[in-house]
Amino acid sequence: MGRLFGTDGVRGLANADLTPELALAVARAAAGVLADRDGTSRPVAVVGRDPRASGEMLEAAVVAGLTSAGAQVLRVGVLPTPAVAHLTAALDADLGVMLSASHNPMPDNGIKLFSRGGHKLPDVVEAAVERAVTAGTGTGAHRPTGAGVGRVLDLPDAGARYVDHLLAAVPAPLAGVTVVVDCAHGAASALAPEVYRRAGATVHVIGAEPDGWNINDGVGSTHLGPVQAAVRETGADLGLAHDGDADRCLAVTAAGDVVDGDAILAVCALALHETGALTGDTVVATVMSNLGFHHTMREAGIAVTTTAVGDRYVLEALRTGELSLGGEQSGHLVFLDHATTGDGLLTGLMLMARMATTGSSLADLAGVVRRLPQVLVNVPVADRIAVSESDDVARAVNAVEEELGETGRVLLRPSGTEQLVRVMVEAPTQEQADTVAHRLAEVVASV
Repeated sequence: MGRLFGTDGVRGLANADLTPELALAVARAAAGVLADRDGTSRPVAVVGRDPRASGEMLEAAVVAGLTSAGAQVLRVGVLPTPAVAHLTAALDADLGVMLSASHNPMPDNGIKLFSRGGHKLPDVVEAAVERAVTAGTGTGAHRPTGAGVGRVLDLPDAGARYVDHLLAAVPAPLAGVTVVVDCAHGAASALAPEVYRRAGATVHVIGAEPDGWNINDGVGSTHLGPVQAAVRETGADLGLAHDGDADRCLAVTAAGDVVDGDAILAVCALALHETGALTGDTVVATVMSNLGFHHTMREAGIAVTTTAVGDRYVLEALRTGELSLGGEQSGHLVFLDHATTGDGLLTGLMLMARMATTGSSLADLAGVVRRLPQVLVNVPVADRIAVSESDDVARAVNAVEEELGETGRVLLRPSGTEQLVRVMVEAPTQEQADTVAHRLAEVVASV
């Protein structure tokens, strides 16, 4: 068996790579690793899912695995990933399980795990769960019987609890803001429009009719065309696009221009900085954040801590540094004062609150980030490790870095799940970025 955990949990083609048998084994193993109570009470697990059809099958397997390990399961149904994280913390559960493949197409699915407090697992804990599955702990370990078998309790008010949590975090009413929200036919389809309306915004909704098969299908944060068109049609002030499990949020201006996670992070960082609420005057970003974001933060007197790609790494840096805000270019933002993981709905609320407070358009707010042209090329390779150890690749990268100096940068990043190496280049002009990126891609492909 290859490595189970990728950048964000266990993910694969449902019923082929990610089978019910594997889901059951992972759930049993997770219960054993993460249940750290004193032994006198049952471990408690919160289980949620997005609306994709395979989630029903995998939820049944996960619940079976947890209860066979003696855990009490609190089943919350279709909810955003950050809702499961929040409820794991709020209900003092030992672990949380979210079944979702996020922005991936409908045939895929995934298992995201949260430890007590609603935090994504660090690498060492993921490794412990994986060892337990590999060793057979997930399928063949001691099983309680009789009264020791776990039970299942449905929580019909789980969504309401999450909504109340979000509304308590809004720094200003959203009266006067008109928004189009694209829910990607995903987990936020019921809650996002309600939250934004209750916060005071005028809301137009698209992509909010999930049927189990249409999640992320031509809509949501990976397909911004529909929300751009809807914003222009309705005359809205902005559009927000979530992904299938609503842990990310991208935006578009009134003119339909895309506002990515870097710009949203900058807007929110500046807002917190102005009120003294940006802890340490520091924001956390990943290696993929545009160099223009770094320039904007430096000019504002805000330091940037850089991590690997993945909001769990952003979270680790926030917790280690006791900081308050971090995020990714893809639209995952973590507001650590209010959430334990990336939360697309919270991000949308914070962005619109900034618009309402300042009276500024999204275009004006996001315009503080002057993006450098950025090119990302995915290069299929036979061996990702060989590329990272190649002298030819190292020499090519050094030559490009010398050519760009402080006016740009280059990043080679092996994929966590595929035999790909991602070549990212930023340069003063689009032409130079394209030329340099494809030159490097040729060297990588030749290894």
